[in-house]
Amino acid sequence: MPIFAYRVRLPSGEETRGTIEAQDQNAAVNKLRQQKAIVQEINVMHKNQLDAIIEKLKQFNPLRPTVKSKDLVLFSRQLSTLVSAGVPIVQGLTILMDQIENPAFKKVVVGIADDIKAGISIADAMRKQKEAFSDLYVAMIKAGEIGGILDVILERLSTYLEDAEALKGKVKGALMYPTIVAIIAASVTVFLLVVVIPTFQEIFSSFGADLPLPTKILIGISNFLRFYIIFLLIGIAAIIVGFLQYYKTEKGKLKMDDIFLKMPLFGPLLRKVAVAKFTRTLGTLVKSGVPILQALDTVAQTAGNKIIERAILQAKESIREGEKIADPLKKSGVFPPMVIQMISVGEETGNLDTMLSKIADFYDQEVDVAVKGLTSMIEPIVICVMGIVIGAIVIAMFMPMFSLGGLAGSAG
Repeated sequence: MPIFAYRVRLPSGEETRGTIEAQDQNAAVNKLRQQKAIVQEINVMHKNQLDAIIEKLKQFNPLRPTVKSKDLVLFSRQLSTLVSAGVPIVQGLTILMDQIENPAFKKVVVGIADDIKAGISIADAMRKQKEAFSDLYVAMIKAGEIGGILDVILERLSTYLEDAEALKGKVKGALMYPTIVAIIAASVTVFLLVVVIPTFQEIFSSFGADLPLPTKILIGISNFLRFYIIFLLIGIAAIIVGFLQYYKTEKGKLKMDDIFLKMPLFGPLLRKVAVAKFTRTLGTLVKSGVPILQALDTVAQTAGNKIIERAILQAKESIREGEKIADPLKKSGVFPPMVIQMISVGEETGNLDTMLSKIADFYDQEVDVAVKGLTSMIEPIVICVMGIVIGAIVIAMFMPMFSLGGLAGSAG
């Protein structure tokens, strides 16, 4: 039987760790409950290194079911309805279990229900399910528990998740079209260089005459791709891996995120997306009763950009020392003046959450406009580049044809 490592809280309030042997995790939890212990954490211990490797491979399985945003939205709305109707939380979770189709999410909900039965708060139970619930989600649930407005918080969460997913979809939509066109253009170019041009090369070789310089260059590129394409692909893969490793470092992420925000065309869009996400998230947390310092900490963790995250954390420290929110955000130089002014007005009037929501709505519209403008701008640029590249290839290959008679005469 497998062995499980656990961390529990005893009836005396003391926390302790240990191991227990059981048929499965549920059996292990039941054994610990019989000892009147509240389970804080429990994980299977691997008998050998091979088991550990197999378990990690399972986690990286691309076909493994995962918890999706739409699962959380539906779950939040349904649980909000049940809680507002007076249904106990455990009973509500049990009702939802039968309706959840995603096996990964069903397992998560079962785990939450078991933990709540063991005496853990809803927020702490969700915090253990990191693959499903973000820090923001847990922070809002905790605020809802403390304030006794869990149903309201769940409804706000579902709305927030829908808005966040819509914002993400807009950005993906802006990048999807140029990416597809660029891939098609690159594929056509490679096909011409690797398949079509060698055929022309054989024809030109039969004449034995000197070829124009553009044609020689093109044939050289074609030969390089044909004979060294494997090394080229390995080099590209190495560059990508190196970039990803560099981006994982604190210094690399800070540098690259700064470059991303300053990029032509995409930089302004990314900045607007960041502002919309920041104001939407902070507004939702403040409206839900989360303390401002905790809210800023959560917003920084979910910012998605190191420059924005650093500006928010600096603002948090300034606020801790007694400053207003608007002042340190203005000093960061990251946020537009209009955002700073509206936040300042919200602080003065005591309607910060409302003002943040209005800013988020405004920047959502700005993102819409930016996406449409970017798409309409990139489309002709990509088509022009594609036309120039393919046109240059065609001209370079047909230049010798213009003097085909002379080449044939010299060959004769």
